[in-house]
Amino acid sequence: MNSPSPSRRRFLATGSAALGAGLLPSRLLAADGKPLFEISLAQWSLHRTLRGGKLEALDFPAASKRDFGISAVEYVNQFFKDKAKDEKWLGELKKRCDDHGVTSLLIMCDGEGALGDADEAKRAKAVDNHKKWVEAAKFLGCHSIRVNASSSGSFEEQQKRAADGLASLSEFAKPHGLNVIVENHGGLSSSGKWLAGTIRMVDMDNCGTLPDFGNFRISNQEQYDRYQGVKELMPFAKGVSAKSHDFDDDGNEVHTDYRKMLKIVLEAGYHGHVGVEYEGGKLSEADGIKATKALLEKVREELA
Repeated sequence: MNSPSPSRRRFLATGSAALGAGLLPSRLLAADGKPLFEISLAQWSLHRTLRGGKLEALDFPAASKRDFGISAVEYVNQFFKDKAKDEKWLGELKKRCDDHGVTSLLIMCDGEGALGDADEAKRAKAVDNHKKWVEAAKFLGCHSIRVNASSSGSFEEQQKRAADGLASLSEFAKPHGLNVIVENHGGLSSSGKWLAGTIRMVDMDNCGTLPDFGNFRISNQEQYDRYQGVKELMPFAKGVSAKSHDFDDDGNEVHTDYRKMLKIVLEAGYHGHVGVEYEGGKLSEADGIKATKALLEKVREELA
């Protein structure tokens, strides 16, 4: 290989000096001195605590702020499945958020039917089942509901069916000022290519993604590359889920390179909330949340 020209050498030297001085590409930088990203807490991180009766769903916002210093939360409908239309209960949840200075970001919705069901009637029913969660999210001041894009059939058939259900729900959510966002969550939704293509097919500004660092198992036999998947989903992201399971002695997550992953997130121009979602079993839920938050803060500081 030929040696670089003098001008090329000067360019490389200048670039290296800039990086050495801590100057990052503008797409990595947040505006107005704000942090590169904010940190939120996904309610799923405490699913054993909640299911064990050691924490009530109404107390989750206070626990997030008090125990972990996190003032933005992401709910999971499984923990208040019968409360979607209970304005008294939702009002109390909202009051507790306000009392503790906690912001409600989104509701993760499961168990309401397949938005890509091959049966049109069942697909329409699934859309209707999700509408109450759009209204509950609006009441709480959230920006989105997170849904699943499960379907059946060929690659193309599943895209068309899921896009149809997502478009119908997004049309309902739009006047409410709510987004419908899809997580990579098993099946073809764990293919970044498939999910990104589905969102493009919907082609609505309030239909996007919630890239999860760890949910890229399409089947027992097929695992999608997590870094490629997040890169493909980030152009549509309205939230990010920092999945964690296990940590080494230096506090790094052993399954996901957080530095590599967060660079992908930031290079997409994203500076919103990154949600702590601890799902491991070796640490307690509280310790796992703290470890994930500490790692996010450490990498954020390094990149800034």
